[in-house]
Amino acid sequence: MRRHTLWDAVLKHGTRSAAITVLLLLGGVIVTLIEGSWLSLSTFGPGFLTTEKWNPVSEEFGALAPIYGTLLTSLIAMLIGIPISIGIAIFLTELCPPRLKRSISTAIELLAGIPSIIYGIWGLFVLAPFLQAHVQPVMISTFAGVPLLGGLFAGPPYGIGIFTAGIILSIMVLPYITSVTRDVFETVPPTLKESAYALGCTTWEVVRQVVLPFTSTGVIGGIMLGLGRALGETMAVTFVIGNAHRISGSLLAPGTTISASIANEFTEAETELYTSSLISLGLLLFLITFTVLAIARFMLLRLQRKAGR
Repeated sequence: MRRHTLWDAVLKHGTRSAAITVLLLLGGVIVTLIEGSWLSLSTFGPGFLTTEKWNPVSEEFGALAPIYGTLLTSLIAMLIGIPISIGIAIFLTELCPPRLKRSISTAIELLAGIPSIIYGIWGLFVLAPFLQAHVQPVMISTFAGVPLLGGLFAGPPYGIGIFTAGIILSIMVLPYITSVTRDVFETVPPTLKESAYALGCTTWEVVRQVVLPFTSTGVIGGIMLGLGRALGETMAVTFVIGNAHRISGSLLAPGTTISASIANEFTEAETELYTSSLISLGLLLFLITFTVLAIARFMLLRLQRKAGR
């Protein structure tokens, strides 16, 4: 009895220490970011968030263009990646022949193991030239003169740009969303689906009325996991986004993101204000990610309360 009590105490204090360590590390990161960014924030004030200009020579820095690029590329990635990921998960759990299920699942999971720099190289040398030669000219001519869409797909076909970066990110988040969604789909009790089929429901009706409502919390969790991956991605985006500190109404134009700006310029920062401005970008990325996760948590709590769990 005394031995069991000792191990219980070790387990209790060990797990508590691990949890406290995580909080201390998180607090340390926050304090370091705030301390490092204080110079730029005190120099530029709120204008740092609303200014597009980024000129290291005159030491004028604004975060608006990287914030815009980060949010827009992540939005494009989600718009493309979510439907495809959920569709793959539905196919694997409801329609896929058993002999193909394992192979496809393994292939999807292998995508998550590919280094981001490989995605970037592939995007730069394969995807970008293909889009420049075959896709973007068609998009420009098709949407020319169309309200709103004409502005979103205007300008010369650069190949690289925000749209290309969004496509790369959608491929990178696909295995995360697909794996989580597939796993939560498999937790649906077979009796629920069998009952729906017995009532004459089609596969689409079973998915829409049984599977998705039952697993909505897990699906949203998988989507937010993918969104967090898209917001913080660095190397792949750096290769294909064009790294231009400007805001354009066209999705085909070059741009930049917070992580790409830090990766490109941190080694070139020779002044304290320049370095502080880059650290301020890191602080903004941290806050954006934290806000997204907080919103996701709030949505999950509302869904759980609505479901009576």
